[in-house]
Amino acid sequence: MTPNEVLKMAKEQGAKLVDLRFMDFPGLWQHFSVPISELDESSFEDGYGFDGSSIRGWQPINASDMLVVPDPTTAKMDPFYTDPTLVLICDIVDPVTHEPYTRDPRHIAKKAEAYLQSTGLGDTAYIGPEAEFFIFDSIRFESARNRAFYEIDSVEGIWNTGRDECPNLGYKPRHKEGYFPVPPMDKFQNLRSEMLLTLESLGIAIEAQHHEVATAGQAEIDMRFQPLLQMADQLMWFKYVLKNVAHRHGHTVTFMPKPLFEDNGTGMHTHISIWKEGKPTFAGDKYAGVSQEALWAIGGILKHTKAICAFSNPTTNSYKRLVPGFEAPVNLAYSSRNRSAAVRIPMYSDSPKAKRIEFRTPDPSCNGYLAFSAMLMAVIDGIQSKIDPGDPLDKDLYSLPPEELADVPSAPGSLEEAFEALKADQEFLLKGDVFTQDVIDMWIEYKTEEEINEVKLRPHPHEFFLYFDI
Repeated sequence: MTPNEVLKMAKEQGAKLVDLRFMDFPGLWQHFSVPISELDESSFEDGYGFDGSSIRGWQPINASDMLVVPDPTTAKMDPFYTDPTLVLICDIVDPVTHEPYTRDPRHIAKKAEAYLQSTGLGDTAYIGPEAEFFIFDSIRFESARNRAFYEIDSVEGIWNTGRDECPNLGYKPRHKEGYFPVPPMDKFQNLRSEMLLTLESLGIAIEAQHHEVATAGQAEIDMRFQPLLQMADQLMWFKYVLKNVAHRHGHTVTFMPKPLFEDNGTGMHTHISIWKEGKPTFAGDKYAGVSQEALWAIGGILKHTKAICAFSNPTTNSYKRLVPGFEAPVNLAYSSRNRSAAVRIPMYSDSPKAKRIEFRTPDPSCNGYLAFSAMLMAVIDGIQSKIDPGDPLDKDLYSLPPEELADVPSAPGSLEEAFEALKADQEFLLKGDVFTQDVIDMWIEYKTEEEINEVKLRPHPHEFFLYFDI
C-alpha cells in the first residue's frame, strides 16, 4: 500500500484519528494518536516527533528527540477504539541524520531479512510462531518492601472444584488435561473464536485455535506463516487483539511463560523455513525429508541456542518453564515428531512446501523482532558454516538413563546463564551489522539492572515457607 492509498483508505473508512505504534526495546507496543488532518503524503517521510528518553532502553535525556515514520504497508483500522482510527506501525529514525535508529527492534528485523538476501541462501525467511497464552478471570499481585504475593483465579481452575459458585457445575480441566476436551469443559471456545475472527478481520491468516494442556484457560491460536518482518508485526497485533477481546469480556490474557506452579508453561514453538525464487530450500532427501541446508540450519540453531535464549526467552520467569525433567524442550537435540527435542521436524505433510524446522524452546514473552532475527542469524550461520547437527534423537529424551542424557546439552537454566552465553557467542549476530554491539550490550545491561537484579534482591514468598522458623 502506498501513502496515497493509505489516505484513500482512511477517507473511505471515515477515520478521525491516526494511531502511530512502535516497538520499545523490551517488547511492548507504544503509541500516540494524532487527528487525521495531521496525516498527508509527506508524513510518511517527515514522521512525527516524540521523547525517546521516556522509552525503556533508548535515548538519554540530553538526546531525547526522535521521530516515528509510518510504514504505509502496515495500515489497518483499529477494531476496538470508539472513534474510527487508522493504525500505522512506525520505524524510528534520528531527527538530525534521518538514519534508522539502531536500537529500533523493527530496524533489526529489516536488517536480518536484508542480510539473508545478501548471502544468496534465499530471499525469504518464513516464520510461524505458535504463541500460547492463558486466559484468567482475575490476577492480583504486589511487590513491596514488607510483603509480596500473587493470586490467580479462573473459572476453569482445577483448584475451584470446591468453591461455592451458586452453583458450581464442575467441568474444570485437571492439571495437564486441558488438551483439548469439548465444552462445557472448555469454557473459552467462543472467546477464542472471537479472537480468531477479529484477527482475520485485520487480514491476519489463522490456521487453528484450541485449548492447551494446562488448567485455568491455557490456549493457543496459530497464525499462518509469513515473512519475518510481517510476522513480527503480526505478533504485536496478535497480542493486542487477544488482550483487548478478553478485556471487554471481563477476562485477562497473559503471555507470561510460567504463571502456574506444577502445570504446563506457555511456549512459542517457532517454525522456520527459507525460500529462494519461490522454492523451499529446506525440502530434500535427507533425514525426515529435509535438505542438507535444513540440517545445517538445525546445527546452527543447536549451536547457538543458549545465546538465542537471551532474546527468545528473555525473562527471569522464562526459566521457570525451561526446567530439565519436565515437558519443556530443554534438551538441545533434534528429531522428527519427537516433541521432547528442542528442534523438531514436523511430519504432518510430505509436501516440499511444508518442510521446515520447528524450534520449540522460545516463549511468547519475547520481542518478536529480536527473537526471530536471532533465530534467522543462527540458521544462516549454520548453513554458511556447514554445522553438523549430529545424529537425531528419536527416543523419549525424558526417559533416557542419566548416563545417556548427560551427553545431551541443555538450554540455559537462568536468564543470567543465557546472557553469559550471549557474551561468549555473539559473532553470528553481528554479521551484516544486523545486531550491533551497542544493541547487545544495552540489552544485557537493561535486562540485568531492571529485571535480574530486581528479582534477586527480593525475598521470595516460598523462602518464608522454607526458612522462617530457622
